[in-house]
Amino acid sequence: MGDLWQPKSGALTLLAIALTLLTLLPHAHCSEHTAGQDASSSGLLQRVKRGWVWNQFFVLEEYTGLEPLYIGKLHSDMDLGDGSIKYILTGEGAGTTFTIDDSTGDIHAIQRLDREVKAQYMLRAQARNRLTDRPLEPESQFIVKIQDINDNEPRFLDGPYQATVPEMSKIGTSVIQLTATDEDDPTYGNSARVVYSILEGQPYFSVDAKTGVVRVSLADMDRETKENYTVIIQAKDMGGQLGGLAGTTSVHITLGDMNDNPPVFDQRLYQMSVPESVQVGTVVGRIWAKDRDVGANAEMVYSIIDGDGRDTFDITTDPTNMFGIITIKKPLNYERKPSYTLKVEGANKHLDPVFRQRGPFKDVTIVHVSVEDVDEAPVFDMPAYYVELSENAEIGTVFKTVSARDPDVANNTIRYSIERSSDPGGYFDITSGSLMTVLPLDREEISWHNITVLAMETK
Repeated sequence: MGDLWQPKSGALTLLAIALTLLTLLPHAHCSEHTAGQDASSSGLLQRVKRGWVWNQFFVLEEYTGLEPLYIGKLHSDMDLGDGSIKYILTGEGAGTTFTIDDSTGDIHAIQRLDREVKAQYMLRAQARNRLTDRPLEPESQFIVKIQDINDNEPRFLDGPYQATVPEMSKIGTSVIQLTATDEDDPTYGNSARVVYSILEGQPYFSVDAKTGVVRVSLADMDRETKENYTVIIQAKDMGGQLGGLAGTTSVHITLGDMNDNPPVFDQRLYQMSVPESVQVGTVVGRIWAKDRDVGANAEMVYSIIDGDGRDTFDITTDPTNMFGIITIKKPLNYERKPSYTLKVEGANKHLDPVFRQRGPFKDVTIVHVSVEDVDEAPVFDMPAYYVELSENAEIGTVFKTVSARDPDVANNTIRYSIERSSDPGGYFDITSGSLMTVLPLDREEISWHNITVLAMETK
């Protein structure tokens, strides 16, 4: 047997009044029928009227008293109070949840009733002769309906919630709709009538008391100033009145980024240098136009829009779409041009039409590139020389003068020599660029001499 309980005084008063009215006015819910009865020794059947059949009884749930809860009373017009009639109760919960005093017809609940578990019980009642056990009236069906009390608080079954709303949204913009569920009876009183309110998150957000829609309540919220907000929403039943039960949930709201910030170069002038000897395609340096936006809204496109190095240098955007990479597209020569100036523009790749009116989302900087001098080897005025010389030329004959220069600005003096591996016989010598014979020549012995001349700077 479950808990036994006693009704609250108010509930018991209402119940007693309802049952008393039914008892005093039996014909309001009665029906005529023919019952088998020993009305006379001849066994004739007599039409009688039942005065104890009601459509339903009502009882409040969650009664926690110590005594069984009185539900109502069944009484037949044939009951003369002499104990000859026995009342029988069958159906849902008969004997386990509900009992009947078979002499008086009083029905009690002996278990704690929970409307949210079972809202009503279908029962049947019958009056029988206690001695013969013969039915005096046909079996009748009635309902015990469990009336709701406010014993369930509203619950947010899907919380906590995550939501995103674009930054700079207008006041009233919908963010998310929350729904709290109350297991109490929505058709009885205000136990399940929920009202929403915001406990934390003002003045940035608000909630509609009836619909649970969370909305923006502060204009021009800037993601770059504050990106994340935690909003606490309460749902209270009883229409929000004092004494109602409440449940809360949290909503984590993130401001989505809008392209509302132009890029700005972190330097107004970049100084870079590169040796003159580097190959085409070499990276000179990188620049960065910072953007307070994120994601696609911060992606950049860089271009060289002016300057004397537009034909010599190129700029591309790195794979992250953030940095500008400056590279060489033509060979450099310090002696010809020792420095270049580039005017570079960084612009947002994706423009938001909402903020386009605020002005161009781009910035400009200056890049100064210095070409570093490299100590270059002397350069001959010709890559090769072809000379014809008679085999009977006298020793000491000067047959060719070669010339090399230092391409560097220093323009150092050049010293010449013959690579001995190219003249193993030692037939020739060079002085101040002049080639001369030092041994007799014989065409029949050697008809061709391939001489390598070295030029070296003297410092």
